[in-house]
Amino acid sequence: MNGAQTIRTRALITKAFGRYGLKTIRPDALEFLEDLIVAHEIEEDAIQTSMELLAKQYLHQEDQGNFVSKPTLQKVYESMQDENAEAADVLDADADLDNHLHFIDAFEMPWWQYSLERQTFEKPSRLPTAAGEPESRARMYRDRLQIIRRIILRNEHFAPAAFQSRDKLAPLKLRSTKDLLGHAGSDTAFMLFGMLAYTPKGHLCLEDLDGRVILDISSVEPGEGLYTEGCMVMVEGVYNENEILEVHAIGHPPCERRKRARDIDGHFDFLGKGASTLLDDITWKNRMKEFEHVAFVVISDLWLDEPRIPDALRRLFEKCIALGWLPKVFIFCGNFSSTPIQGSSKDLERYQDGFDELGNIITSYSAFRDSHFVFVPGPNDVCGSSVFPRPPLLPTITQRLKAKIGPKAHFMSNPCRIHALGQEIVIFREDMMAKFLRNLITHKPGVSDDDLKKYLFQTILDQCHLSPLPQSVQPILPEYDHTMRLYPLPTTLILADKYQRYQEHYEGCHVFNPGSFLGNQFGFSTYFPHSISTEESELDAEEQEAE
Repeated sequence: MNGAQTIRTRALITKAFGRYGLKTIRPDALEFLEDLIVAHEIEEDAIQTSMELLAKQYLHQEDQGNFVSKPTLQKVYESMQDENAEAADVLDADADLDNHLHFIDAFEMPWWQYSLERQTFEKPSRLPTAAGEPESRARMYRDRLQIIRRIILRNEHFAPAAFQSRDKLAPLKLRSTKDLLGHAGSDTAFMLFGMLAYTPKGHLCLEDLDGRVILDISSVEPGEGLYTEGCMVMVEGVYNENEILEVHAIGHPPCERRKRARDIDGHFDFLGKGASTLLDDITWKNRMKEFEHVAFVVISDLWLDEPRIPDALRRLFEKCIALGWLPKVFIFCGNFSSTPIQGSSKDLERYQDGFDELGNIITSYSAFRDSHFVFVPGPNDVCGSSVFPRPPLLPTITQRLKAKIGPKAHFMSNPCRIHALGQEIVIFREDMMAKFLRNLITHKPGVSDDDLKKYLFQTILDQCHLSPLPQSVQPILPEYDHTMRLYPLPTTLILADKYQRYQEHYEGCHVFNPGSFLGNQFGFSTYFPHSISTEESELDAEEQEAE
């Protein structure tokens, strides 16, 4: 480290230990901590978090004394190393994949809010409620904005450089709407970050924590992505004499890779299954060759009232058995009916009969007794609510199916998550492409179908949110907005949509849409965790009809 780096590093160490009342660190202890930072190649923006983990453990030592000493620190560090080694041994000894396979309902996820005062995540003192409180909706948008703002300020184009260089451009600077005061009519260019919204009079504006400014985007060509009300965007422009920002550039915020976010916030248990460490991630990565056989089959729009579907499923199961290939998880996404259920007793009976028949098909193949079956409701399914997150399919509809399959049937919320082999897989069933296109404010001209697919998942990942649309378009329970959050980025995002199939990688996140089962001639996707990749497949519809 050079002198400037050493000063910053020591300041971060002192701040981390000071938060736990450990305000005096002996010189040899400080050197020991600096050596650990260098040895483990801890990035500057992850130093404080790493030091806080050590400080927490230090408090549990009987011989902590009034000063942070090197011998006690060494004991703490060695103890933590032993714990990590034991965890790795357990992982190696346990070959049962089911012990490392967790199905996470949105309503079971811990509620984390972002504290502007403490600059970190914290748990509220109460549980979230569907009704929420008067300030819950405003808090929801503040959390979204602050999480993305942190990502922007950590980005290389905005973060101050550790070393000043003549060749390196000065970092970009985000301004606030309050900085516009007194600059109406000037030639000064301002870069702002906030949420796209409309004023009560219908003018497009940008809102941040300090206020709002009306936007004129008539002469701007936007960057890649889809832009709707509710999106968090960056704009650059001039504040004219009419107190309107004439926008010269507009774009989505930069996306941050999963590893970078986990370096900083990986100690938070966002899923409710225990926080995993970076060492856990490395251990799983090194073990992936052992799980080349593990696969997840994903089918969307499984219309159980469509006469051809039962035979198609039987053919799928029989092909799997013939190939000696038994998927560990089958993910069935709605809609589970070709038409919306109107609520009549006849409709509900037909709907339930479809699930009963599905149970009969599954249980007729004993080869799949060790497979898990996940059911995620679609927009037209009977689950009791159209607000996100949507609850699982009604138990009265699925109780006979569950009785047939047993504990390996998982009736999940929408969205939901699977934590498997150290990976986070998010499943979301909604026709988001249609919703975005109906509510566009602007987009790049000359957009092709391939561009639209890319812009959809790019926008969702840049926004760190599954549905960055206004409440009037897609209502969300404000105190459950954290369940729609994509921070840190998941390993894999399944955007099940009736739109065309696709699969891509974006900033290290694998994204795919399996498309509609029947609409793709019985098309489905298979996800392979060991390679973080997807294979698109189709059953031969014509051959099936001939049979």
